[in-house]
Amino acid sequence: MIKFDADKQLETLSISAKFEFQSQGVVALFGRSGAGKTSIINMFAGLIDPDRGHIQINGRTLFNSETGINIKTEQRRIGYVFQDARLFPHMTVRANLVYGRTHSPSDNSPIDFDQAVQTLGLDHLLNRKPITLSGGERQRVALGRALLANPDILLMDEPLASLDAPRKAEILHFIEVVRDTFNIPIIYVSHAIDEIIRLADTLVLLDDGEVTAVGSVEELTSRVDLWHLTGRNDAGSVIPALIKSHDTSYALTTLSFAGGLLRVPLIDADLGQSVRVKIRARDISLALQKPTGISQINILSGKIQDIEASRGRDDEITPHEINICVDIGVPLWVRITKLSLDQLKLSVGKEVYALIKSTSIDRQSLGKKAPKAI
Repeated sequence: MIKFDADKQLETLSISAKFEFQSQGVVALFGRSGAGKTSIINMFAGLIDPDRGHIQINGRTLFNSETGINIKTEQRRIGYVFQDARLFPHMTVRANLVYGRTHSPSDNSPIDFDQAVQTLGLDHLLNRKPITLSGGERQRVALGRALLANPDILLMDEPLASLDAPRKAEILHFIEVVRDTFNIPIIYVSHAIDEIIRLADTLVLLDDGEVTAVGSVEELTSRVDLWHLTGRNDAGSVIPALIKSHDTSYALTTLSFAGGLLRVPLIDADLGQSVRVKIRARDISLALQKPTGISQINILSGKIQDIEASRGRDDEITPHEINICVDIGVPLWVRITKLSLDQLKLSVGKEVYALIKSTSIDRQSLGKKAPKAI
């Protein structure tokens, strides 16, 4: 169990946050810029001392203001991957990696050097200096150095923020591999909800230094009352599914979920693999009869569960837009205009068809989920 309960007064932000979670998988801290995400993981790392509270990892206390415990940063058994790789420029890749090993606790079972190198694809980079590496390669080395410190937990502070789209996709894959290969909990900070949907199991939502909600990624990212925090324009539903088949001729993958089948852009993953798929509310149309002769290949039948006015940032109502929850076997949120609501005479309990373009589904979020811990 990982527990955090701390207060800290900063120059421009007052943090008062409390949460706990099982020490398995990836926990994401998410919120707007300035919500306190980085400050919280810096308190985990010992880079910022709380004014009050306690921090505990698997029964080991890192900080407790009442008892005076405040473990030094280098003794906290934490691996930290920053936005920028922060490699030692005068050292080779091998030396940077070995530095992590030499600063690992002696009572921990060491992660094998060769396994870490092979897992992160660093074999051919070992004799190079950081200045000769791409941004993605530097982040892989930074991840390897953090791993070889044999930490009790990995902290990742927006590790993709400085990378372009191809490098982001590359590092996302390697973080997935690390998540699935090594039994080390990860706290992942990001302002990109697609990264969190792809990587995380648990989501901690932060707003102005306080915890607004803690729960599963599927639950919190699909809650309409939290869209002002998770991102209104990209808001929608996150649906767990299994890979049923691949059609390489059309570059499509068919997913099986509680409501039937869904075709999405081709996923590089094995049949039967668990995935999450994000469907934006603004990318769905509704029809009263099952249409024919249209380009959408995902036509899902359901019944309207809820209808409510759309709300924007700071909770203001946008009366021209309506959010509709349709039960298609799982809750599916749809955003339409009030004009469409009135013209179709939509109401709770009415049967409708949801039309979803495969090309509108976020390819970035279509990563495989971690296997359940046994």
